[in-house]
Amino acid sequence: EYFKEVRLLETLKVNIIQAGLAEDGSRFLIRNEFYRADGKLAARVTSTGGWLDLAARKLIVPPDALFKAMQSLPKTEDFQVLASSIK
Repeated sequence: EYFKEVRLLETLKVNIIQAGLAEDGSRFLIRNEFYRADGKLAARVTSTGGWLDLAARKLIVPPDALFKAMQSLPKTEDFQVLASSIK
C-alpha cells in the first residue's frame, strides 16, 4: 500500500510489526511501515511467511529462540491468530 511519495535518498523510519502468528509459530504475517521524516506514513507492506524445512520441503515449527523473538514483536491492531500448517 502506497500513501505518500518518497524521494531518492530521503531518510525513512521503518517499523516491523507482527500482524499474525500461528500458535505454534509455523506461519506468520509481518508488516513493515515506512514513515517519511515528516512523520507521514509513506507505505505499508504486509508479508506472509512460514518456516520451511528445506530438506523435507514442508513447513515446520521454528526454533524456540526464533519463535520467542517473533512473539516479542509489537502487534498490529488487526492482529490475527493464524491456523497452523503442521499436521
